[in-house]
Amino acid sequence: MKLLLGIKKYSLLFVLLSGIFTGCKEETKKEDIQVMKTGRVVHLPYYNDESFTPHWLTPDSEEEKAFHKIPDFKLVNQLGDTVSQKTFDNKIYITDFFFTTCPGICLKMTGNMQKIQEEFIDDSNILLLSHSVTPSIDSVSVLKTYADKNGIIDSKWHLVTGDKTEIYNLGRNQYFVENDLGIPKDVNDFLHTENFLLIDKNKHIRGIYNGLNRASIAQLITDVKLLKSELN
Repeated sequence: MKLLLGIKKYSLLFVLLSGIFTGCKEETKKEDIQVMKTGRVVHLPYYNDESFTPHWLTPDSEEEKAFHKIPDFKLVNQLGDTVSQKTFDNKIYITDFFFTTCPGICLKMTGNMQKIQEEFIDDSNILLLSHSVTPSIDSVSVLKTYADKNGIIDSKWHLVTGDKTEIYNLGRNQYFVENDLGIPKDVNDFLHTENFLLIDKNKHIRGIYNGLNRASIAQLITDVKLLKSELN
């Protein structure tokens, strides 16, 4: 009986050791490529749909170049200037969706965007972009009043208004800011979300964050700094 137990014990050990050595011979997972020997993350993941499943791509690879990008758009900011993807050429930007008459979460979101503005106030390569989801109310003059009231630096942080269909399409079908997976919506369904998105210089989505959560905002700031080093 003891002999049988001993055989089983060493058989199990052999299986475990075989698994370890076999695993060492397997091709390194893409996730592992993103981490140095020190354990520090080298690259942020990429995202291309509302599930926000991370994709670990190598920057400047053919796969990365073909990956989902935010398409061009044409909106107007608080100064009455046209804002498009050209405004963000060779820039990293953080984006969200809000409205000036929001009595609830938008004020806290604006406060957290202010913290990001302050963190990167001297870095011209980092910009902020907030889309109004009530563009019929949030005219250029209304956005300018809101900007002045909240200490928004016009050259740093663009509050934009424009065609509602374009804004809602950007939010739902390009930035994927809503969490209602699989629920079809159109322009008549109100777009309201606390999510912040991090967009790299090549217009790829590189992170999603809770704009109401202090820890999430801290992580966003950390990720912006990592993204800067990645793209230098």
